[in-house]
Amino acid sequence: MRRTDPSDGHEQPVNRDAYSGAPKPGRLRPELWGGIECSVVRVGGTIRNQVVETGHHLRDDDLSRIAELGIRTLRYPVVWETVSPRHAEEDGWAWHDERLLRMRQLSLEPILGLVHHGSGPGYGQLLGGNFAEGLALHARRVAERYPWVRCYTPVNEPLTTARFSALYGFWHPHLRDHDAFLRAVFEQCMATVLAMSAIKTINSDATLVTTEDMGRCFSTPRLSYQADYENERRWLSLDLLCGRVDPHHPFHQPLIRAGITASELAYMRDREPVVDVIGINHYLTSDRYLDERLSLFPPASHGGNGRESYADFEAFRSILNDEDLGPSARLAEVWQRYRLPIAVTEVHNGAPPEEQVRWLMEVWEAAGELLSRGADVRAVTVWSIFGAVDWNSLLTKAEGSYENGVFDVRGDNVEPTLLTDAVTALASTGHWDHPVLREPGWWRRPQRICPSLHQQASYFRPVSAGAGVNMRSG
Repeated sequence: MRRTDPSDGHEQPVNRDAYSGAPKPGRLRPELWGGIECSVVRVGGTIRNQVVETGHHLRDDDLSRIAELGIRTLRYPVVWETVSPRHAEEDGWAWHDERLLRMRQLSLEPILGLVHHGSGPGYGQLLGGNFAEGLALHARRVAERYPWVRCYTPVNEPLTTARFSALYGFWHPHLRDHDAFLRAVFEQCMATVLAMSAIKTINSDATLVTTEDMGRCFSTPRLSYQADYENERRWLSLDLLCGRVDPHHPFHQPLIRAGITASELAYMRDREPVVDVIGINHYLTSDRYLDERLSLFPPASHGGNGRESYADFEAFRSILNDEDLGPSARLAEVWQRYRLPIAVTEVHNGAPPEEQVRWLMEVWEAAGELLSRGADVRAVTVWSIFGAVDWNSLLTKAEGSYENGVFDVRGDNVEPTLLTDAVTALASTGHWDHPVLREPGWWRRPQRICPSLHQQASYFRPVSAGAGVNMRSG
């Protein structure tokens, strides 16, 4: 099957009227947005709610803290599972009413998230047959209750959620099935389309800020087929939402075989454009490296695809060239493929404060550089403002492992961090300087490389962008 490359004539027209109007001539920097970690995820019989676990649900002054940073746009949850957990007409609005009223008072513009890594409440499960319709009903109720809200993310990271829920089995429905994974991706994308349609019956100016984790997979020559597959797969949710999955698309037939009908795929392809802003979430773990020589890597990285075993490792710890990795390379790929407005919708690094600010500044500078070259880059979003709990285990272990964000909430008081200074400066001037920036982040130092790989340069090659795709790879 042929690949859908930027050169194949499928680029989308630049939508320069999306979100906040045409980019101003001479705009020198992106906006700085904010976000709080708000995942609601079912793991076994437990529901993990990060708004609760970070204490944000109890602190009435958190929104004031965010406004004082200078942030004016905030990704914020009105999550389906928390408003209507038992039945569709349930009215768990009180907390949300209070918080959204406070946001209006503080002149904070919300980007409302309706499902964040969740599988929906029990009556609207992800693969239960009514997820999309159920989310559309919730979306309409949200729009009716808050008609002044313009921006929405109905489903956060649909491809990533499908991987963790239906391909790797970490989250509900805890499946390890490739067809179920494809159905989960499609169902969330259909839910996004139906939710935005429902919202626009109330607010015709509503805007979709869709989000997805974006990395690239690299490998040894032997595993190039797997890397090629994963590099094609990473685009699937965005391709569906952007109407690019036609009969020539490499995932068209696999979707059909997984149970998606040709008419459903045609609907996704032929409807009116729905995406206004593509939100890219890129982490230090997003770029991956695959290597069949298991003895060179720690056991925790060992896995496989059912055909052969290999290590799946952070690419930053391999011997790849620096310029192949990180936010600059990934954002450029997204812009080249879609030519739609871009925002970085999550920037977070679970690390000591000096490494957190180095990562934020690298992403900020990458976004600004791409903007200076003519790309429509709208914003960079500092994520997990109040931190995150147990994301080092993808929420599968309840160990209380806390990563601070812009603020540290572990004690009796909410404490500022080094990120607080950086965010305040970026929001007001677009610049921040500090002695800690004289040294690069660990991911840009020679010591980052896994010791067992130092003498392996002759064996490694990056995956060719034009290599073939084996759609049976897992």
